[in-house]
Amino acid sequence: MSNKAKWAPQPPPEPVDTGSSTPQPKRRGRKRTKKQYFTADVDLAIKEYLASSNQKERDYIFATRIHYAFYKLAENLIHTFKFYYTEVDDLEDLKHEVICFLLEKLDYFKPEKGTKAFSYFSIVGKNYLILYNNNNYKKKKRKVDVLEADEDDGVIRQLGRPERKQELKTFIDYFTEYVDKHIFSLFKKEKDRKVADAINNLFKRRENLEIFNKKALYIYIREMTDVDTPVITKVTKILKKKYKDLYTEYAESGYVRI
Repeated sequence: MSNKAKWAPQPPPEPVDTGSSTPQPKRRGRKRTKKQYFTADVDLAIKEYLASSNQKERDYIFATRIHYAFYKLAENLIHTFKFYYTEVDDLEDLKHEVICFLLEKLDYFKPEKGTKAFSYFSIVGKNYLILYNNNNYKKKKRKVDVLEADEDDGVIRQLGRPERKQELKTFIDYFTEYVDKHIFSLFKKEKDRKVADAINNLFKRRENLEIFNKKALYIYIREMTDVDTPVITKVTKILKKKYKDLYTEYAESGYVRI
């Protein structure tokens, strides 16, 4: 037997540190982007919503496939452009108001014209918030100016013309009487009539109400009628149009034909 030691493979020598390191190749590929909320499915859902004449189906499509996109759009518009002059204490309430406004404008969107839903509703939502923000800024500034004037004079002034208030009160009395009489011709569905009646009662009890927040009113009406927000929005649109038409008649003639 040979006394020579068997040969075994040796590990490679350790690299000598020369004080310089070879740069590692950079990883290729896109950076991670934020999760998209206005997706192709939202575009499709809007088209299906507009194509449907079934209110129940529309409500379901909106609640399950459109609402979140509108919520995120409202949130981004508010924070991106800093629309912070509000009538509400919580920005969630303002987001809700924007969502309701976008819902009102859904039927005005025409996808067949080639406009992208995201672009359309971004512009609509932004314009709404610009007006909302500017109006509230003016109100806050006017309030400060009035308070300063009152401090100088040492008196509390009554704001607004009394005759204007009386004129508006008279018109709203006409309006509520008109809705009571024509509610069955204005609204064919029972749940729509239920909502219209609840809103009309709020008009009648307006002087005793302590609710001025739009979201709170929506919640109040929803509790009274047990219907979804889209139904309330639809009925509100019809009543708003009738309100404008009747007010034009009242302004011209001084009364409303009941």
